[in-house]
Amino acid sequence: MTELMIVGEDGALCGPGESGQIYFKSLIGGDFTYHKAPEKTEAAHLAPGVGTLGDVGYLDDEGYLFMSDRKIDMIISGGMNIYPAEIEAALDACPDIYEVAVFGVPNEEWGESVHAVVVASRPGVTADDIISFSREHLAGYKAPRSVSFVDELPKTGSGKVLKRQLREPFMGST
Repeated sequence: MTELMIVGEDGALCGPGESGQIYFKSLIGGDFTYHKAPEKTEAAHLAPGVGTLGDVGYLDDEGYLFMSDRKIDMIISGGMNIYPAEIEAALDACPDIYEVAVFGVPNEEWGESVHAVVVASRPGVTADDIISFSREHLAGYKAPRSVSFVDELPKTGSGKVLKRQLREPFMGST
């Protein structure tokens, strides 16, 4: 009932295994609009009836969809697209981390840099511990450049981490 397409940054359709923004088209003629926001509706459409909700992912060789992140959360550092969900998944394996959220912070040289907010699983964990672990498990450009620690991550009633609140203290600096 729905046709899926993955579209790259260049606007071209992605092949199997290539990550891009997920677009969909109802094959029974339905479409969506944002309430009282025609400009937002227009921005979310590639063509009439072909829209996105801002998710990023890929289709495998059999046509199964794998969602990897949200486009709004993507970090662009030195021209590279970095997906926080991938970094969070790698850091979840760190025994020193109870919980983690990753996002981009302004960086004068690179545009953005990777920052991790960590709830440590034990006392005495340092930013260097987290960065060292990440460098062993991720490509260098994906490793956090900075780390801050909190007692708990702010969340919605349904348990979704409020990254917007975590980002706020960094948005005035470069």
